[in-house]
Amino acid sequence: MPEWCLRFGIVQLAKKPEKDTSDSALKLELKPALKPEIKPQSTRHLFVSSSRYAEQLIALGVASGLHRVGVTSADVLNRAREVLTERKSLGLHNEMQFTYRNPIRSTDPTSTMPTARSIIVGARSYATQMPLKPIEQSARVARYVWADYYEQLRQGLAQIAAQLKKDGWRAIILADDNSIVDREVAYEAGLGWYGKNANLLIEGAGSYFVLGSVLTNAPLTPSTTTVKDGCGSCQRCIDKCPTQAIIAPGVVDARKCLAWLLQKPGIFDPAFRIALGDRIYGCDDCQEVCPPTVRHAIVEEPQGKTQAWVNVMSILNSDDETLLENFKAWYIADRDPKWLRRNALIILGNIGDASDEAIQVVLKRYLIDREPILRAHAVWATARLGLNNLLPSKDSDPIVQDELDSLPSVK
Repeated sequence: MPEWCLRFGIVQLAKKPEKDTSDSALKLELKPALKPEIKPQSTRHLFVSSSRYAEQLIALGVASGLHRVGVTSADVLNRAREVLTERKSLGLHNEMQFTYRNPIRSTDPTSTMPTARSIIVGARSYATQMPLKPIEQSARVARYVWADYYEQLRQGLAQIAAQLKKDGWRAIILADDNSIVDREVAYEAGLGWYGKNANLLIEGAGSYFVLGSVLTNAPLTPSTTTVKDGCGSCQRCIDKCPTQAIIAPGVVDARKCLAWLLQKPGIFDPAFRIALGDRIYGCDDCQEVCPPTVRHAIVEEPQGKTQAWVNVMSILNSDDETLLENFKAWYIADRDPKWLRRNALIILGNIGDASDEAIQVVLKRYLIDREPILRAHAVWATARLGLNNLLPSKDSDPIVQDELDSLPSVK
């Protein structure tokens, strides 16, 4: 499940004392890890009364490729629990599950590890330069899935977990996991503040980060400060949202958010199909205009293959097995490729060339597809391109007939 999901369970929270950002504090955070000079079985008593072990683990995480690391306690996340429960009662989650599925569990680290005392939180940047758009009919992919950034994150967290286990402690890695509200523990660990787009903005680096944690029974000294709000009066993310899904600072209505609507099964809300444009997975608009993110993102060369664009016609012409293999890193409801094809049909209606014979052939095929959900969205795409001559006069399925009875305007 993607990182944006937790936007819908976060608000601008009450602040702790301002974080120390002095040069001396930053140097302390990044100093090289020190190897324990005593045997593991005799370390526990020492580390209980000292923050040195926490500093060592932070330095180890940074040395292992994490861009930011912090520590917080394994206490219940009461504020996040209250927000999740309230948003769910208001329907703002729009049937989303993930941390909404069981707010009691996702806000209590001891549900995962009953003896948990501390959480080491790591952040890994996924900022990468946008490659040139291909000439063919292409759809945009959100940055966080251009490559497997979570794997890079897990590798760094694994080094921390391995050290904890070597020293006699338990350690469980949580990344892209509904067992914990990762933005809340990152906030508590002093990594960043909540932006008005509900993303966690890492201090001095913006929001292009994947987050993960190592849950442990080691009694580490937690951060005692959180990062103060850095948004001020800026509301560019609110103004830029293509569907006005940010209904208040820090509050995203999933019923309008394109990133969620692309993943939600069923009929794609007609009110937001045109606004979808060429987005096939996720939506970065609120981050692309965020000043701290634009100015200070940690940009690195991608490791391995990246996929910032996908060919819409290829999606519509591929078989199930191929689609599931090519997009195995994406969340697809029930692992059913029809939802990916549904989205591709909408995009085709938004960006396609009506005079292209290959597009007409694809639309004709989907207008008679055995899946009503695909016939319905093929009707919309066909009408959107002004190819009404290809449309049937009626359909036996009510959802398809509804589309035939309410055709969109030609683009």
